[in-house]
Amino acid sequence: MQKSLKALFGVHHGLDEKSVNFLTQALEKNNLPGFDYIEFKQSIGNLVNLGMDEPTMFKSAYATAITVGLTKEKLLDTAAHYKKILTKEKSDFDAAVQKQVEQKVRTKQMEVEKLRKQIEAYQAKIKELEAKVATDQSTVDQSGDLIEAELAKIENTQNGFDTTLRALMNEIDRDILNIQQYL
Repeated sequence: MQKSLKALFGVHHGLDEKSVNFLTQALEKNNLPGFDYIEFKQSIGNLVNLGMDEPTMFKSAYATAITVGLTKEKLLDTAAHYKKILTKEKSDFDAAVQKQVEQKVRTKQMEVEKLRKQIEAYQAKIKELEAKVATDQSTVDQSGDLIEAELAKIENTQNGFDTTLRALMNEIDRDILNIQQYL
């Protein structure tokens, strides 16, 4: 019974299950025909349960593999082939991660920066309005005294006019009386 690549490569504790599934599926999809590194690795996986030490497992699996035409050179070449497959998957994964960063992170960063600038503009506008409010409030506060002063001035002018008018009217009335009396 052949062990799955996931079982062979995913035996290390702490590996990300999703990544193990993805990478071993890539190896299976690109498995070369015939007996090569993948089948050699499966043979070693089958020997693990027999309690052999690692050198004995490798030698035993290789002795069996020789009978189907596997050479040390082909074993190393095909192992290098599968490393290239994994390297390509890493490159593709890095590109996908970069795209995700671009789409999800950088876009948000740009949005946050735009909002920061908008907040700064709002804060500047608030300061401008607060200054205008303070100026206008000062004018309002001073206006009470100015209004009272202007009213007093107007009342004084009116009182002066009324007093002068009465005096002139009285003068004319006296003259009329005098004219009527003396003439």
